[in-house]
Amino acid sequence: MINFVLFDQSQADVMIQGVLANYDCGFSPTMSFLCVSENVTYQIDDHSTGRRWALRLHRPGYLHFEEINSELLWTQALRHDGVVRTPSVVPTRRGDLVAMIAPGPAAAAVCAKPRYAVLFDWVEGSSPKQSDTVGLIRRFAELGEVAALLHRHARVWRRPSGFTRFEWTWRTTLGAGGRWGSWRDGMRAAVGTEPHGTGRRSVPDADPACVALLTRAAVEIRRRIDRFGRGADRFGLVHADMRLANLLVNERLDELTVIDFDDCGFTWYLYDLAASLSFIEHLPEVSDLVDAWLTAYRRHRSVSAEEEAMVATFILLRRLLLLAWLGSHPEAEAVDSVKEYAVASCDLADDYLCGRR
Repeated sequence: MINFVLFDQSQADVMIQGVLANYDCGFSPTMSFLCVSENVTYQIDDHSTGRRWALRLHRPGYLHFEEINSELLWTQALRHDGVVRTPSVVPTRRGDLVAMIAPGPAAAAVCAKPRYAVLFDWVEGSSPKQSDTVGLIRRFAELGEVAALLHRHARVWRRPSGFTRFEWTWRTTLGAGGRWGSWRDGMRAAVGTEPHGTGRRSVPDADPACVALLTRAAVEIRRRIDRFGRGADRFGLVHADMRLANLLVNERLDELTVIDFDDCGFTWYLYDLAASLSFIEHLPEVSDLVDAWLTAYRRHRSVSAEEEAMVATFILLRRLLLLAWLGSHPEAEAVDSVKEYAVASCDLADDYLCGRR
């Protein structure tokens, strides 16, 4: 499991100033905080030329240099081969895709690991709105096609020497090696948090009935994915986080751009569908979104009945993984209420175990 470090915006702001020295961003570029999720993202502006970029400051200790560089090599290949629209990576003055920053004295007290940053060309657009049901179904059809083309490319692409990305398997999602911790931590976070002398969280126990329900669901998820297996036709390199926040729609050009391949890795291809439903798995329109995605996907890659039967399993696996993520990322603002998200997760698990979804 990754040891997460809480986001400190003041430290990040200081680091960004040092990062920008690695790039040609004008005489006096300005920075604006955009968001914090797994990483911290800033908008960089050179007002003398009107140019704009997005700078991603990586969470310390989450990914090492080779993994980040491998992600960028794949996105470059996807752009070059015309598979999907992704932002261009801006190299440093030395020609590197990734800038490395040694931690200063203050940051070293929190995490002694080096920090990494990547600069991207700015892409105009906004994320699809959850409230626009008709528009959302249309975008999910586009997503299904994008995912199929992306998966087809990943299967034939000759990965460069040294390419390395992690896996999203049972062990690294809901198992003992969970990259984002345990869904139980998310359940505890839903109850509340109390400060602890070590800086860790100490929280009351969650509802035992809900914990028991999610435990049964997790056992069933593992049983089904173990039976499903990891054959080459169903398991490979995927984006793994193609959710609404990582899509930019330019309405004027009617173009969809996929951003943030930071969690790309090796997992089941249909996990990309589950990831696209992140944080909206409980909406009543989910079945329509799934149908739109699968219909478009099938135009380029086949989906067997056995695979389609696994969709509900991957959706709930992702839901519990996000519950773990919420527990280990208290600074993130992905949902309005962790408590409501946890309660809805229990409802989804009950439907899953009863065969209602």
